[in-house]
Amino acid sequence: MRSPRHETGPPDLTTPEGFGAFYEEHIDAVLGFVTRRVADPHLAADLTADIFLAAMGSAGGYRGHRGAPVAWLFGIARNVLSGHARGLARESGALARLSGRRLLDDEDVAALEERIDAQRAFRDLAERHAALSEPLRAALDLVVVDELTPAEAAQALGVTQATIRVRLHRARRALRGPDSLAEPQLEAAR
Repeated sequence: MRSPRHETGPPDLTTPEGFGAFYEEHIDAVLGFVTRRVADPHLAADLTADIFLAAMGSAGGYRGHRGAPVAWLFGIARNVLSGHARGLARESGALARLSGRRLLDDEDVAALEERIDAQRAFRDLAERHAALSEPLRAALDLVVVDELTPAEAAQALGVTQATIRVRLHRARRALRGPDSLAEPQLEAAR
């Protein structure tokens, strides 16, 4: 799923109408990004909310000429998920406290569980390619799974297009190794 490019300036996240339109346009892409990476519906909802809050706070930093809003949002999402992982490493009890919350009604939980179940095959694939370094995994995920162009992935990661292409080559070569995924399984994940 691709979003149109907004060349005229940052998304208008300062008004309820502007934020609502931006949210509706991008919520499916962000939820897909998050549910491919986490299995808990409460955590998925929390992280998605954090991503949009972070987007509101940094809307002035969006540069439309550098890429699509979804690439910008995926960059924010990676930072939010990385920050969450760092927080869990610092505080082992954080996950228990977060998963014990009852922030969603049963209908919301059911909808998120359906989404999470739909992404289970990706999570299994992600576990099998976890041996890749973070820079290689990030490049591969943004281009193959999240369907960004190499240019958009470069923007989201803050690197050059040449760097992304090298990372993609190395990641795909590593995945073809004897202890990793076979090429047909990689193709199925595209």
